[in-house]
Amino acid sequence: NDCVFVGDSLFSLGCGKMFEGTPSQFWGSLKRLRALPDETTIYCAHEYTTGNAKFAMSVEPGNTDLVSRNREILAKRSRGEPTVPSLMKEEKATNPFLRGDVSEEIRNNVGATDSDSFDVVFGKIRRAKDTFRG
Repeated sequence: NDCVFVGDSLFSLGCGKMFEGTPSQFWGSLKRLRALPDETTIYCAHEYTTGNAKFAMSVEPGNTDLVSRNREILAKRSRGEPTVPSLMKEEKATNPFLRGDVSEEIRNNVGATDSDSFDVVFGKIRRAKDTFRG
């Protein structure tokens, strides 16, 4: 099986904070990761999935794949099981940081406009997560 070790670039249902760099640079990196085959196993550096799921649900509650994944995550964590690694197919369908260019619901919920470029949309998603208290 193909796998990738992404460190803090991509998390299960999330991505790393922007301590340096620009939204355009981050969005470019995430697009390259998103281009990996669906069956690629994603190994991230931290188990932040439960918190990331709360944020994801706040910006895309209408995503049925996300709702199902959230239920699975809560069940796994209640049993003390890890939620990482994940598959790229899951991240493409549920990770809001990979979906700003495909989900109108996310764009609306982070205050993006139709005239915003996708790197600007990414920046708005990142800022929303940085201030999220869910």
